[in-house]
Amino acid sequence: MVLLVLVLLLALALGGAGFAVHILWWVALVVLVLWLLGFLLPAGGRGGGHRWYRW
Repeated sequence: MVLLVLVLLLALALGGAGFAVHILWWVALVVLVLWLLGFLLPAGGRGGGHRWYRW
């Protein structure tokens, strides 16, 4: 009985980790797209054609 509970807890933990890693891949993809847009699109406003980031 205890072994069954441990196996189920392990399966739940690994399934949750897989879901979290999947979500992190999507977050990384969104950040990459925003980062690339920062290179392609100039910032409006003061400073002329400076980028939206300071470095």
